[in-house]
Amino acid sequence: MSPNGTNGEASVGSDGPRLKGKATPETITVGCIAMVVKDGKPRRAEILSIRDTKSGKQFYCNFDNFNKRLDEWVPVARIDFESEVEWPNPDKDKQKDGKAKKTTTVSKKSQPSKKAQKKVAKREQSVASEGQTPHPWTEFVDSQNLKTAKTEDLDDKANASLEIGGTPGVGPDEMELDEDEIPANVAKKERAPSFSREEEIEKLRTSGSMTQNPAEISRIRNISKVEFGRYVLFPWYFSPYPEAFGQEDCIFICEFCLSYFGSLTSFKRHRQKCTLLHPPGNEIYRDEYVSFFEIDGRRQRTWCRNLCLLSKMFLDHKTLYYDVDPFLFYVMTSRDAHGYHLIGYFSKEKESTDGYNVACILTLPQYQRKGYGRLLIQFSYELSKIEGKLGSPEKPLSDLGLLSYRQYWSENIIDLLFGYSEREEKCTIEGIAQALAMTTQDVEHTLQAMKMQVYHKGEHKIVLPEKLIQQREKSRAKQKRLIDAHRIQWKPPVFTASNRTWGW
Repeated sequence: MSPNGTNGEASVGSDGPRLKGKATPETITVGCIAMVVKDGKPRRAEILSIRDTKSGKQFYCNFDNFNKRLDEWVPVARIDFESEVEWPNPDKDKQKDGKAKKTTTVSKKSQPSKKAQKKVAKREQSVASEGQTPHPWTEFVDSQNLKTAKTEDLDDKANASLEIGGTPGVGPDEMELDEDEIPANVAKKERAPSFSREEEIEKLRTSGSMTQNPAEISRIRNISKVEFGRYVLFPWYFSPYPEAFGQEDCIFICEFCLSYFGSLTSFKRHRQKCTLLHPPGNEIYRDEYVSFFEIDGRRQRTWCRNLCLLSKMFLDHKTLYYDVDPFLFYVMTSRDAHGYHLIGYFSKEKESTDGYNVACILTLPQYQRKGYGRLLIQFSYELSKIEGKLGSPEKPLSDLGLLSYRQYWSENIIDLLFGYSEREEKCTIEGIAQALAMTTQDVEHTLQAMKMQVYHKGEHKIVLPEKLIQQREKSRAKQKRLIDAHRIQWKPPVFTASNRTWGW
């Protein structure tokens, strides 16, 4: 497979010709393009950041024509200083400076009044604080980006982070629910760069758990390596752990209580004292493969915040503020003699104005491509069936999330239509939606993407091509695990107004 991907793929040094010359570890700067060893081969890479760690100087590299997820911190030894480096283009910087000078020239007539200046000053302070590295509890970035990736563009490592991206897509057709348009709230921020916490809270309450934050796109990954249980994980994205953890070569996370430590000694001392062997919630499902726990963000704030920090390392582009009170977390685990080991989870708003049954969904990388992501999706719909509601994941879906959800939707719709066909019964989009607890919009978009909805003799009809039936039979033969709905011990929880809202 190609290492390229639609999410962050770029050709470094495409801004024009550059000066070339020799460099040393001391003289190389941010913006330089050098030959860096990756997977045993030297590749062109742009230096995006430089930091000093306990093991020495490290360089954050964006590799030519590689997905943004494959950016990484590299030591000095992996940079080929025998080859010439391409220095940053000074002409481009001068142009930027010239534009900045023009924009700063303001006539006296256009200057705002003193009252307006005071108001602007307050807004500027909040905007400035938004661009700084946040306190570990100020924000978690919770989900995914806006672009749709085709299955042939996903590389092996890009598939290794989210199970919701590991399932092969059903086709290159894009669904209407995953548009590349800029959200209205982002466009407003660009026109008037102001920030109001009250407005953001209102947006979170009315439009879902997550809000777009374009600044996160350019955030540089701050954690290089994580030891989690018996696995070593390599994060993809920035996660707002305390700033001191960015200086560590590896951080250690307890796989049961999710506490994090910068040194092995501290971690070992914690493990001797930690008595938690499973997520701190109610076990609502168990079979021979997995168990599900329901955790209230209001009752287990620290654990849920730690879960958000962990998941942010493998999710991008969405911001969830530190208050986890309005959310329920459904955590999937595997069992052995040592305890319950975290596989993945999805979060859900206690009261969603848009009827979303999933706010964020993640499978940890070590359990990728094993069918666990499909179990998470199926479990979310089984809960919607018990509630008697039609459910849908929070929009916009990520490129990887769209592939997996469309796969789940198409498989279930095909199975249902095949049953209707055998019984020679007629069906409607509304009937499919009610039977599968899906929204009519998701059903209709899936039918259109699969080319199963046609217009014939003046009316819309649903067709089931033989090719899709054969593909479904092959995938059913490989499918190992399913959720047994009869094993779910759960009733829809009822919350007071204070329990389902933010606690600040």
